[in-house]
Amino acid sequence: MTKKQKKVLIRIIIAAVLIAALKLLFHFVTVNKYIELVAFLVPYFVIGYDIVKKAIHGIFNGEVFDENFLMAIATVGAIALGEYVEGTAVMLFYQIGELFQSYAVGKSRKNITSLMDIRPDYANIEEDGKIEQVDPDDVEIGTIIIVKPGEKIPIDGVIVEGSSTLNTSALTGESVPRGAKEGDEVISGCVNLTGLLKIKTNKEFGDSTVSKILDLVENSSMKKSRSENFITRFAKIYTPAVCIGALVLAVLPPLVNLIMGNPAEWSKWLIRALTTLVISCPCALVISIPLSFFGGIGGASSRGILIKGSNYLEILSKTKYIVCDKTGTLTKGVFEVTDVKTANSYKKDELLKLAAYAESYSTHPISKSIRNAYGNDTDTGIVSDIEEISGHGISADVEGRKVLAGNIKLMKQFNIDVSSTAAEVDSAIGTLVYVAVDGTYAGCIIISDVVKPTSAQAVRSLKKAGVSKVVMLTGDAKKVADAVGGELGIDVVKSELLPADKVEEVEKLLSSKDKNEVLAFVGDGINDAPVLSRADIGIAMGALGSDAAIEAADIVLMDDDPAKIATAMNISRKTLRIVHQNIVFALAVKFVCLFLGAIGIANMWIAIFADVGVMVLAVLNATRCLVYKD
Repeated sequence: MTKKQKKVLIRIIIAAVLIAALKLLFHFVTVNKYIELVAFLVPYFVIGYDIVKKAIHGIFNGEVFDENFLMAIATVGAIALGEYVEGTAVMLFYQIGELFQSYAVGKSRKNITSLMDIRPDYANIEEDGKIEQVDPDDVEIGTIIIVKPGEKIPIDGVIVEGSSTLNTSALTGESVPRGAKEGDEVISGCVNLTGLLKIKTNKEFGDSTVSKILDLVENSSMKKSRSENFITRFAKIYTPAVCIGALVLAVLPPLVNLIMGNPAEWSKWLIRALTTLVISCPCALVISIPLSFFGGIGGASSRGILIKGSNYLEILSKTKYIVCDKTGTLTKGVFEVTDVKTANSYKKDELLKLAAYAESYSTHPISKSIRNAYGNDTDTGIVSDIEEISGHGISADVEGRKVLAGNIKLMKQFNIDVSSTAAEVDSAIGTLVYVAVDGTYAGCIIISDVVKPTSAQAVRSLKKAGVSKVVMLTGDAKKVADAVGGELGIDVVKSELLPADKVEEVEKLLSSKDKNEVLAFVGDGINDAPVLSRADIGIAMGALGSDAAIEAADIVLMDDDPAKIATAMNISRKTLRIVHQNIVFALAVKFVCLFLGAIGIANMWIAIFADVGVMVLAVLNATRCLVYKD
């Protein structure tokens, strides 16, 4: 609880004790009504002086119709009519409600502002053999910074010395630490857990991941949802209308009574009018609706899902089409050896060794995957006569043996018979690297872009969440794309596409869908900016360290787990359900109580419930947005 909240709580306690004591005292002791008025004005101003002050300021500033004006005019009016207890109690309970919503907002804000903990306070640099702390803004690109165990990495860079494990939970929501070693790229905002690291910065602090994320979070409240804009417009019309209605209720019936020759009963109708003013206060809507969206964004951020505004959170709830890029989104985007088919008595280990040595000088991702599968260091001293055959593969001498590694065209060029593994290879999915040794076929290495372990479950979860069609777009060959699509249960697979073709496919889907349906595109942020911006909503996955993704997307998933797409949708839909519940509940209670107040059934105590009680219940309901369980 903040100092300000504690002060309000003390005022509430003092006022409550005074009201109870005065009520009890004047029940047994009869005094002059003016003495009673002065006595009740003490707890009234203890609890309500700030509300009255704001109301007066509002009148002079032209902002008359707000909750402060409604509370001030209603309570002052009640006291003026001799309803001292009711008038003071309305202000007391209103302040209790305000304290409660302030606490609830503060609690929900922590989920988002906890991200602010990733902001580094300093960076360590070494000068003249001493480590000095400097402002991260003053660190230039190419500077070597030192990060000790327990410290935050202040700026993006590459590890040039040391190894450690990093806690990325503030960014991704994942609690499992990640290993980091020399040569690895690391991003700001992660916490170094174990070893000392020396990092060469490759960005300025203002361009680092932590700065991009903080800007995103700080600006998220600027982009309002349709529901929030509706409530703002509604309150501007509703509150003045109710005030005019209350004035009519206070004046018209007594005048009609006078015309009809009956007693005017000014006091009775004034009390009814003041009661409607208390009931009409739109606090429950004005507070709970933004709080719901704030809570939804906060709950998502704690899971590594950054939503750039409540408008995107609202749009996401209507998503019916999910269009996914394949590489890096549904697959790992990293080549791996998935199978080895041998021939002519060669063993798998021997085949991998010869292929790894032949590919030892190549920087191609496929060559790297073969070396990784071999798993041992390659002594390039035993490799000679390397010849890269464009579009076919490579030829090299390994320990005096001529090794060929490449595609089927390379085998045909050297008249190598590969029929012994033809049946097995034909059904294989992926890139095929054939290997021959001294003119004899040794076998085939199958290399694939491996499907992420959570991709299949992600597709099932999306369909369960109400997505009617999941589409996969890829530049891969049809055979590979269809295999991945079939494995994951994708509805539509479009293969062999250029980046421009992907935009065209999204355009076709946009033109064919209903205008109330939403199409979301999910990509890894690499070369996806045109499609991300063209879709109704763009979701960038695996954006940890990707500036392009953070800039282009509306929603950013900080790690590369596709299951979080459905999580984001479910958080969105839960938030919208709670928003609609609060709107219906608040308006229904208020309109019923307004009617009852106008006909004299609802008294000031019912009015207090219709205002403060409804606000407290709506805020309590809104705080549910903070919590999401799979």
